[in-house]
Amino acid sequence: MTKPAEIISVYELIVDSRLYIPEYQRPYKWTNKHINELFYDIATHNDKSAYRLGTIVLHWDGQKKNIADGQQRIISLLLAAHALIQRNKNDNIGRKDLQGLLCQLKENMVNPTFTSEISKINIRSNYLEVQRIVSRSDFTEAQIDFLLNKCEVVVVRLGDVSEAFQFFDSQNARGRDLEPHDLLKAYHLREFSPHDEHLKEVAVERWESSDTEDLAMLFSQYLYRIRNWSKGESARYFGKDDSYLFKGVNIDTAASYPYIQQLRIAHQFVDQYNGQYERKIDSYEFSFPFQLDQTIINGRRFFELINHYQAKIDQIGAKYKRTKSNTAGHCSVHELFGPEKLDGFAQEILKTLNEYSARNRTGDRYVRAMFDCLLIYYIDKFGNTDISMAIEKIFIWAYSLRLQKHAVQLASMDNHVLENNLFHLIKYATRHHDVINYSPPKLHKKIDSSKTIEPIETLFKKMKYYE
Repeated sequence: MTKPAEIISVYELIVDSRLYIPEYQRPYKWTNKHINELFYDIATHNDKSAYRLGTIVLHWDGQKKNIADGQQRIISLLLAAHALIQRNKNDNIGRKDLQGLLCQLKENMVNPTFTSEISKINIRSNYLEVQRIVSRSDFTEAQIDFLLNKCEVVVVRLGDVSEAFQFFDSQNARGRDLEPHDLLKAYHLREFSPHDEHLKEVAVERWESSDTEDLAMLFSQYLYRIRNWSKGESARYFGKDDSYLFKGVNIDTAASYPYIQQLRIAHQFVDQYNGQYERKIDSYEFSFPFQLDQTIINGRRFFELINHYQAKIDQIGAKYKRTKSNTAGHCSVHELFGPEKLDGFAQEILKTLNEYSARNRTGDRYVRAMFDCLLIYYIDKFGNTDISMAIEKIFIWAYSLRLQKHAVQLASMDNHVLENNLFHLIKYATRHHDVINYSPPKLHKKIDSSKTIEPIETLFKKMKYYE
């Protein structure tokens, strides 16, 4: 039976010699990036009376405390403790209380062994990274005290081994990390400005009213891919290690960097404009000018950004819909623009993509995902300007991959984007013409001879992109 959760300090957690990493745990996969993010978060919040690092789930087996969840974080904290012990040995930390804590850690904390080569490589690399961080002069004794005594974790104790396996399986059996959007929700709730506390309840209520599968889809299929592809980076699987992509700056506490000034101006202006008494007369509300590749403003604006793009993608109709038979289909993007707004081949393209018989195959869904993401990114930056021509160019760019592959895999999609990166082009374009003037190469030979994609081939021929 699960015991009530308790809150303990990092020191209380890692000084416990009964901690044990069970065999069913995965390898240690944190990298230098995760270590730096952890210490950056700690440094950012070291003016607080306490800072919560997350939840640890333990299962007691006799005298052993098996780690059911939180292994990556615990091992990283153990590495930090070893690095601090080494620093004390080399430089003799001045505060006696900290010396005492480090001596207790050296005597009592566990020193697990690892058979996985992945774990060994990451542990060696991360230990060196932690040493570099804690040996710096700006990592003061006050920060050591904050890390050990004021950084906290929530510990949940599971009752028996079957419950531990049930918990572990529910989180990891599908080979996926815990849902990162829930971690982002917790992070940005902590980042709420004191001025916005009265809005927190509304943000939580709106978030909780959203279907969790829709939120997961929004992040993994659209926001994550667009943000990474626009930077020229791979975007295959969205896990909690990628959540840093949606952590930005806290307007209240961020340093006065020049690049933050434009965010502050927009943030304050929108609030001031919407708060004017005239709004009680005209009932007009000015929305924050979000962009898909912008620096995230932490706290309230993050929740507003998610609501904004959830509504926008629903409107565009590019979001996958689950039917009762659990097959994936697409809403009609055509509904957004209407027949009077589309010309050229755009109407026929959208109709074909929503109707051709092979559209629900895995590979075809990957290609459709490229098309959807790039169209959304274009509309986000340039609106409906020359939208028909944009649809034509995006269609040729995306579906040339479909005609050239017998089977499209996730890697095929990702590689196609990075090798022919129109996301990168849109990111740096200052006029929509920079995108519209893109000239896709013609296809001289089709690899996939399946009749199921003949409608796609027919369109390519009509548009003079297939010889």
